Amino acid sequence: MANNPPRVRVPRSAAKGDVIGIKTLISHEMETGQRRDDEGNKIPRNIIHTFKCLYNGETVFEADMYPGVSANPYFEFYIKAVESGELEFVWIEDGGQTFSTKEPIEVS
Repeated sequence: MANNPPRVRVPRSAAKGDVIGIKTLISHEMETGQRRDDEGNKIPRNIIHTFKCLYNGETVFEADMYPGVSANPYFEFYIKAVESGELEFVWIEDGGQTFSTKEPIEVS
């Protein structure tokens, strides 16, 4: 489960055709399913298995994660600014929860 809202850093504006850097971080414990609780019961796997970035509804970046990923996954990636609109960031975990946030971008 995410403890804090996801954090993203997106430039507020860019020139058309610019390549822009985007940074994301989500706080999540990423339980691998290998550990046991105090009573010896196996703790179920609960990791963020998918991260997506959508630019005006179109997927522009996607990553699949596996139990070897550390807690609090951080991504830095680059996209080309083509038009003004909205970037949506989505994290999906094994436990069924989806976390998302949106950021506007102005392209001139």
